[in-house]
Amino acid sequence: MRICRYDKTRIGLVEGDRIHDVTAVADRLGRFGYPLPRHDLLIARLGELRPDLEALARREAGVPIASVELESPVANPGKVIAAPVNYKKHFDEAAADPVTFPTVHVRSIAESGVFLKASSSVVGAAEGVRRRFPDRRTDHEVELAVIIGETCGFVPESSALSVVAGYCIGLDMTLRGSEDRSFRKSPDTYTVLGPWLVTPDELGDPSALDMRLAVNGVVRQQANTRDLIFDIPRLISLASSFYTLEPGDVILTGTPEGVGEVVAGDLISATIDGIGVLETRVH
Repeated sequence: MRICRYDKTRIGLVEGDRIHDVTAVADRLGRFGYPLPRHDLLIARLGELRPDLEALARREAGVPIASVELESPVANPGKVIAAPVNYKKHFDEAAADPVTFPTVHVRSIAESGVFLKASSSVVGAAEGVRRRFPDRRTDHEVELAVIIGETCGFVPESSALSVVAGYCIGLDMTLRGSEDRSFRKSPDTYTVLGPWLVTPDELGDPSALDMRLAVNGVVRQQANTRDLIFDIPRLISLASSFYTLEPGDVILTGTPEGVGEVVAGDLISATIDGIGVLETRVH
């Protein structure tokens, strides 16, 4: 199943090149008073609601994907957890360029662990990236994003994939500089998620997915998730040992070599096999 959010308030199931409106399922999520839940309500009940989602989709003719504005497939991520320098060639790339990548930030993931990005940085493809400081360099980083589907902690690697609700493409946009990594990666719009969430049964094995990123049609990044230093089960297990993971939490698994600057007007096109293509504009 592929589920998306679009046109600000709509929920859709993606089939082929069309989106089928299943927004009515939101009525099943309940009404909440203060204090509100801190997790994503739809992601938490995705498995339970799947038959209703599929039934609603069958009753809708659907609209072309190209006719809608795609939002982040996760409306309310409690946490965005990210893996730094998790591809060997990106580590080598960063180590060779201390001007762009200050040495203090170039450590193995085993040394530095994961880090957090502000959930307020999350947007969808339609909103695009807005460079916060035009006088400073902002880089693209394409990543496989893992969406957690249940509340869990201390998850063993052997069963880590069982807590996953789905996968999507992530752009971990990065402001270059000497400040803390979390600080520089958390401006508004610096986490782009999309184009939709693909459930594990449809995606299959996430450990051998080709990915690539192009800017204005020129390929800059190309790799496969088999090249991850910490694979997905290990990342989930590590993150869950420090934080309780909740439905809608996002884990960005790391970017390969080839990161580079983007400027206003650039079109970023990120592709991960089995998921699709995320296209977004830099403003």
